[in-house]
Amino acid sequence: MGKRARTHAAADRAQYAVETKWTEADLAILTELKKAEARLPDDAPQALLSVRLSVLTDDTTSPVRQELDLRRLALERGCRVVGVASDLNVSATKVPPWKRKELGDWLNNRAPEFDEILFWKLDRFVRRLTDLSTMIDWCLRCGKNLVSKNDSIDLTTTAGKIMVTIIGGVAEIEAANSSTRVASLWDYTKTQSEWLVGKPAYGYETAEDEDGRVVLAITPAAYLALHWCRRAAIRVKPASARRMVKVLVRAGLCGPGLTASTLLRRLRNPALMGYRVEEDRNGGVRRSKIVLGSDGQPIRVAEPIFTEEEYSSLQTVLDHRAKDQPTRHPGGATKFLGVLICHDCRSNMTVQKNQVNGRSYAYLRCGKCKAGGHGAPNPDEIYGELVDDVLRVLGDEPVMTREYRQGAKVRQELQRLEQSISYYMTGLEPGGRFTKTRFTKEQAEATLDGLIKQLEAIDPESAKDRWVAVHNGKTFRKHWEEGGMEAMAADLLRVGIKCVIKRTRVKGIRAPHIHMKIMIPKDVRDRLIMQEDEFAVAF
Repeated sequence: MGKRARTHAAADRAQYAVETKWTEADLAILTELKKAEARLPDDAPQALLSVRLSVLTDDTTSPVRQELDLRRLALERGCRVVGVASDLNVSATKVPPWKRKELGDWLNNRAPEFDEILFWKLDRFVRRLTDLSTMIDWCLRCGKNLVSKNDSIDLTTTAGKIMVTIIGGVAEIEAANSSTRVASLWDYTKTQSEWLVGKPAYGYETAEDEDGRVVLAITPAAYLALHWCRRAAIRVKPASARRMVKVLVRAGLCGPGLTASTLLRRLRNPALMGYRVEEDRNGGVRRSKIVLGSDGQPIRVAEPIFTEEEYSSLQTVLDHRAKDQPTRHPGGATKFLGVLICHDCRSNMTVQKNQVNGRSYAYLRCGKCKAGGHGAPNPDEIYGELVDDVLRVLGDEPVMTREYRQGAKVRQELQRLEQSISYYMTGLEPGGRFTKTRFTKEQAEATLDGLIKQLEAIDPESAKDRWVAVHNGKTFRKHWEEGGMEAMAADLLRVGIKCVIKRTRVKGIRAPHIHMKIMIPKDVRDRLIMQEDEFAVAF
């Protein structure tokens, strides 16, 4: 720990966050663009601007420049900007457009509000051909257009669609090359004693030595915390992991979010001996293992916090006190998690299992009542009662799915009718072409009446792009019978239905009396509408 080094602050080590910085000149340009946009006609097409950035460097285009360029492009196309979907520090290779925080919300929930998606360059929008193909299909299905500032892209033409596919292929090749370079760098890093990239294990931080090289230095607070935990674990009356957490948090050596499982994982990390490690996934258990060099020996990358003897003795104690955890269920041990809540503390009810004399017992307990409150035994019986109550109340409700409807054809029909009506009304004015004879006047009046009736029969809402609820032919009883408890639990959680569990102690009986009350929102029918994933495409 005596090495002279300049450590990096925690903010420097955190994940890079991009902040959009607007200068006074940028704001002045933005004001002028908005003034020009305000002069557009009311029926101007609506444009959504998509701004994306992975990491801001000198070679990348800043979010501010992207937005200003796209606003200029919108004006050139006569479009009014209705929103800016700004997703910064997001990889286009890993996250498709419909899963990004801001752009995904527009695509999945606010599609009727825009007609075109404008982006600075195609690789700012997507980097995978599969993602691009999905977006093209969605745009054609919903009547949207994709427009790029620096690429010849226009989905209204066949040539434009072909160009999009070609450019997307180039972007995917570039992304694949970047992925290969990154994977190669990580493989190379594992064999080096110098610290090149990656997040250090708990107990260490990056620093610069006298030669300006990045090295690992021991964090003083973490050093104190880890050694105190070791002494507390190996003493005659060892402290539990929960007790250690309370002491460390109270002393300010660790943050309030520390848990017992996290602390134990830190204490079991062989990186505390100064060795390079990598993650070893085995049956869902997160562990780290030592990386061996070409000579078959561990690669040392830092001074040790624990010697090998100290680390080995600590692991022996932890192994001796470790409990055999039950096998994890794929969907979790608790069914209807987030639906079942405690009457007293309003926290979630979860299943806790105990073993007594070789027999396993399961209880529903809450998170805030003392000792979990009066544990509710037989969770399966509670699940069964909840299922029966929900089926009785909502089982016969029809399953409605949300579908996107375009209003373009209706708008065209409205325009045709209005033009025809205007034509006949002008012709029926004194001296008009239909007033010369009684026959032509009567025929024109009859035609005009028919056109007006057609116009009145059209619902104005049908001329708008909108979401509509359509019955898929099933009831929720049938839907839940096919999907099981998992499907019902997901729907109840999505809709916001809660089941309050009240436990009352009964004299002379160990198990408490259970009273269940289902809380259903007033707008439950609107909430029950299924919003199918428009982008769930299997390739």
